[in-house]
Amino acid sequence: MSRAIDLVLADVDGTLVTGEKVLTEAAKRAVHDLHAAGIKFAITSGRPPRGMAMVSRPLAIDTPIAGFNGGVLMAPDMETVLNSYDLPGDVIQTALDLLGEHGLDAWVYTKKRWLIHDVSAPHVAREAKTVQFEAEVVARFSADDLNSVVKIVGVTDDKSRMQAALQAATKEFGNRVTAACSQPYYLDITNAKANKGAVVDELSQRLDIPRDRIATIGDMPNDVTMFKRSGMSIAMGNADDEVKSSAKFTTDSNEDEGFAKAIRKFILDGATS
Repeated sequence: MSRAIDLVLADVDGTLVTGEKVLTEAAKRAVHDLHAAGIKFAITSGRPPRGMAMVSRPLAIDTPIAGFNGGVLMAPDMETVLNSYDLPGDVIQTALDLLGEHGLDAWVYTKKRWLIHDVSAPHVAREAKTVQFEAEVVARFSADDLNSVVKIVGVTDDKSRMQAALQAATKEFGNRVTAACSQPYYLDITNAKANKGAVVDELSQRLDIPRDRIATIGDMPNDVTMFKRSGMSIAMGNADDEVKSSAKFTTDSNEDEGFAKAIRKFILDGATS
């Protein structure tokens, strides 16, 4: 490699962990070796910040942690909020109505709460296992529930409904929000300033590391914004072709140690160049 890297910023699901949400020993060693080489490591995810502790703690992450795709930036202690971007108040109900019109289940997140209507709905149980806390079930979202909302998620396994909802959200809100799929079955709607490209900018400023010395690695369309803002970008082998075409390099899938392999091939080999 011809470019030295001082910080690696990684997506979590589909990248750092396997499909079963396992942080492998190879991934742990790769992060350990980054630290040993003097290279910082950070994570960003559509997950709520508290749902990232199962990754941040075993990796002893000492950089700011960006949950909700950058909607909330937490200190490494996972208690101190460094920065946050709520959804505009007039967007929230419109977004919920739009998701309902397209047949998507709606989840609402505040900084500390996860609100749903049906505990038996698709992906609820799996998400609770992933983030390691339970959702609050409410018959309807009250005015208090919709105060200080950081993220709304539309959920469906129907690809045509997902694409229609994504297109409708983009048309309805334009650049007022960031609407992107963090998983094939999740449509994340956040503040326009809450995107992974902005996370690169925020970490660059806070850690005093130029963007061209930051490497990013991810697998989903919402990772493309951070690819565009960093000096090096790596797509996972499980990413779709559009995401891969947006990155400078491609590694193996998250089921075949793609993260660990990328760290060794693209980062550590060029750490001192």
